[in-house]
Amino acid sequence: MSKFFANDIELTINKEQGAVSSLLLWGKELCMGALPLFVIRLRSKCGDCFYISSDKARLISDNDGFAYSAFGGAFDNAVATINISGGEYISWGIDISSVPSGYAVEWVEMPKLCVRRLRDNDPQGGTILFPYDEGILVSDETLLPRYEPEFPSSGAYFTFPNKLCSQFMAYLFDDFGLYIGAHDKKRGLKGVDFYPCEGGLSLQMRLYTGGDFGSGFKTDFPIIWQAAKGDWKDAAHIYRSWLEKNLPENLLPIKENKMLPEWYENMPLIVTYPVRGVHDMDKMEPNQLFPYTNALPVLERIKKATGAQIMALLMHWEGTAPWAPPYTWPPYGGVKLFNEFRDALHKNGDLLGVYCSGFGYTLRSTLIESYDCEKKIEEENVKAGVCHSPQNKPELGITCTPYQRYGYDICPASQRGREILNEAYMPIFESGVDYAQILDQNHGGGQYLCYAREHNHPPMPGEWMTSNMVKLLSEWNIKAENMLFGCESGAAEPFIGNLLMSDNRFELNYPYGTPVPVYAFLYHPYVRNFMGNQCGCPFDTKRDTLRYRLGYSFSIGDIMTLVLEPSGQLMTHWSTRDFENPPDMELTLKFIKNLMNFYRNGAKEYLYCGKMSIDPYIECEEIEIPLTRGKEKSVLPRLLCSTWESKDSTAYIVINPENQPVSFTLDGKSYVAPALDGMLILK
Repeated sequence: MSKFFANDIELTINKEQGAVSSLLLWGKELCMGALPLFVIRLRSKCGDCFYISSDKARLISDNDGFAYSAFGGAFDNAVATINISGGEYISWGIDISSVPSGYAVEWVEMPKLCVRRLRDNDPQGGTILFPYDEGILVSDETLLPRYEPEFPSSGAYFTFPNKLCSQFMAYLFDDFGLYIGAHDKKRGLKGVDFYPCEGGLSLQMRLYTGGDFGSGFKTDFPIIWQAAKGDWKDAAHIYRSWLEKNLPENLLPIKENKMLPEWYENMPLIVTYPVRGVHDMDKMEPNQLFPYTNALPVLERIKKATGAQIMALLMHWEGTAPWAPPYTWPPYGGVKLFNEFRDALHKNGDLLGVYCSGFGYTLRSTLIESYDCEKKIEEENVKAGVCHSPQNKPELGITCTPYQRYGYDICPASQRGREILNEAYMPIFESGVDYAQILDQNHGGGQYLCYAREHNHPPMPGEWMTSNMVKLLSEWNIKAENMLFGCESGAAEPFIGNLLMSDNRFELNYPYGTPVPVYAFLYHPYVRNFMGNQCGCPFDTKRDTLRYRLGYSFSIGDIMTLVLEPSGQLMTHWSTRDFENPPDMELTLKFIKNLMNFYRNGAKEYLYCGKMSIDPYIECEEIEIPLTRGKEKSVLPRLLCSTWESKDSTAYIVINPENQPVSFTLDGKSYVAPALDGMLILK
């Protein structure tokens, strides 16, 4: 046995068994079973998978780390050395060498740890702080859908930098817990996950190597285990402290960022709607908001009622087919109609944005039967630029099939893939629109897995994916210097500097746990996101929850969003089929007007580029909102509360989305929040 110590942590390694045998945190045992210190997946040139691990190997040295070999078969001479050190925290690293020439290390999971299942499954268990979308506290691991990252890719994988905005998680009890983070300045591809295993719950940190056949892998950053005292923000603060000292090169504080237009500061109101059909799987015929200028009276009414600058964010505007990337141009109905609308908005001091669909290449649309690129794909050598399988073959993707399209995923690291994307998106860059969600369906702004051996990248996924995306997006920022870009979900950490306003999908977390603003806590000084079209919102539409969701977005510093159906009435959220229970338009617009005034008259100092602070929980009544999937219901505070630091002060932002005053207690003092309004309380 070997012991390692850090502040409030005592770690015991059974080096012969190749596993953690004990992990004491403030004297509490966290380890519930022996898992191998590491598991390594290798690929053959045929694409077959092979697994080796410390528990099925022989310890050959413990002089400079724990070195394991004799894995058997073709890997008998391979060596994997785990390095562990103590101090302020437990630091882990690995060095893999002597890999046979016919194999490549695809990923390594290390260190593996078995803990108690979560509190809804084990009364003595904890909760997981997980940076999924904006952030979530999970107390029942069975509610989360399981997504094993494989080819062809899905945008829903628990990978960083994609759906996971940050490269850490934490296992928390009521007032302490274990922080697990990768302090990787290059921000390479990682799988961060947790799942039931024999004896409890396995915590996973998977590192994708970006390696080649016959090459080894050595971490050049530490995996950190650190004791966290307090709630989720205390755990997230550990990562924030590291982040602030190790910002990505292209990430600037908002106040120093010269890429940002004036409207970014003003907090415009996003109004999004389709110009064809009513929802995504609809008949794609022009609706009442086409031609584009038909929407101007509707937008003007909203503008007058709220006092907000408006950004019209168009869906189903593509002249090809809705959600059928990469080609969107010319706009549906032609450039002339589109430009007339753009110019009318700009003349009125308003803005224009468009949704795009990322790095797919559409073979054929299932919404517009006439849109078929099969001949174009063959004639223009498109398959040379799409993602390849581990067998080094182009294969069809799975995003949006069969509902909207069939097609491939473009590899933006390949020369042909880059040519296709530049050709497709250049007209948008030159269109004069103010915003493009250029990577809708590329959650977090990352690219999909590609194993091609003829592209300009290694055959295994890894850090090259991050650096390639940053380079590509930086080139696009220059080409479209007066336009902001975004992606679906908030941009993951390395891409924030390029994607400065994205669709923060907090609503997707309600079925699986309690949404918490990890994203705003870490990144709000550098970026402002928007509420998005709320596609997939799990709240039962029979209850009007729109004002609650608007209030949540506002309270974390994001831009509010309304979704319109073609009649000009509000949708509860995009993709709904329930038009019998629309949100209350009058109360919603009154609420937004009040929040806009609140923002301009005090809250802006904190919500624009302030730093979210650790705060006490507000004490107020709770509400129950039925859910359509996952949990049966969400039990939420009636009021929204956040705490912010500005230059010289700290303030509470309290939001009341209800049409009546609500009493609450904060810092031991009693208050009444005014109806449909915000309240600023200096701390």
